[in-house]
Amino acid sequence: MKIIASYNIKGGVGKTATVVNLGYLAAAEGWRCLIWDLDPQGAASFYFRIKPKVKSGAKGLFERKRELADVIKGTDFDNLDLIPADFSYRNMDLLLQDGKSPVQRLHKLLKPFAKEYDYILLDCPPSISLVSESIFYAADALLIPMIPTTLSMRTLEQFLKFRKSHDLMQLNIMPFFTMVDMRKNLHRLLVENPPLHEPAFLKSKIPYASEVEQMGIHRAPLFSFAAHSRGAQAYRLLWEEVKERLHDENRRLG
Repeated sequence: MKIIASYNIKGGVGKTATVVNLGYLAAAEGWRCLIWDLDPQGAASFYFRIKPKVKSGAKGLFERKRELADVIKGTDFDNLDLIPADFSYRNMDLLLQDGKSPVQRLHKLLKPFAKEYDYILLDCPPSISLVSESIFYAADALLIPMIPTTLSMRTLEQFLKFRKSHDLMQLNIMPFFTMVDMRKNLHRLLVENPPLHEPAFLKSKIPYASEVEQMGIHRAPLFSFAAHSRGAQAYRLLWEEVKERLHDENRRLG
């Protein structure tokens, strides 16, 4: 089982679209996939037409009054399940803080699924918090969608400083550019010459494309209504590159 988190301190950068589309692609290949919508805004749940509501809420899950397996919902796609968002997730920091070993609790909740799923994808809220630290501890890889702008690059630098100061250097970081419009000089400059060389950016780039925005209208992964579009092709390339990076990491670790 591999746990992949789509994360950025900044909101509105394409985290949810990444999780939804990569989850769809993994499931279409026959892998057993689970998406956990950890963002109280519930965008991933919305895309899959699943009500963003968890009975007993985050408190019930973290106090083990309700098992995580009991709140899993099937989607309309084979091999792809979802743990919905819940508005109570906004209090998750407080719930983690009240327990022992807070940064390990998310990992402990997901560990029993090792034989049930091949991939677990986490749609993360835009913050840097105790929830974030718990995600960093649980994840095998952190996908970081980046709009090619100065402010977006600044948030990546902030995260990298946090990573270093919190002894998270073993975390597999995979930044990549999203919402790319090569007609814009700044986008073209940053994509062609990323100011940061470590961690290395993925080569795949997600374009600024209307079909990606239309996921909200269709409430579905891009491939269910625009499988041959530019955006769909970009996500296919991204998924292939992510798998290759994970494979290389496995070989490195022996």
